[in-house]
Amino acid sequence: MEVIGKIKLIGEVQTFGSNGFRKRELVVTTDEQYPQMIMVEFVQDKCDLLNSYAVGQDVKVSINLKGREWINPQGEAKYFNSIQGWRVEGISQSQAAANNLPPVDQFQPASNVSTEEPDDLPF
Repeated sequence: MEVIGKIKLIGEVQTFGSNGFRKRELVVTTDEQYPQMIMVEFVQDKCDLLNSYAVGQDVKVSINLKGREWINPQGEAKYFNSIQGWRVEGISQSQAAANNLPPVDQFQPASNVSTEEPDDLPF
């Protein structure tokens, strides 16, 4: 899956626990009728992928949706989702706009379509 849009925020690398788990957050604003601000997490060695990007840049982010279950102390199951990034590509403004439009050939009639009625009907 992919998220395409403009970088709104690039967070600092956060380190957790004694094993040094690393996480970094990226917020991308989509370019659609109702723009969405999508937060994508990058973990461990993927945190470094964001080093060469800046706020305001158009990007295409490859993501995986992750889901997990947690049983609280009362024995109730709780469910959490996250969006995890694994690749980032810079794109130009024209590419970003083109990715949000359907292919042009959907709007043009096929050149081999005849406007005449066929006269070889079987009835």
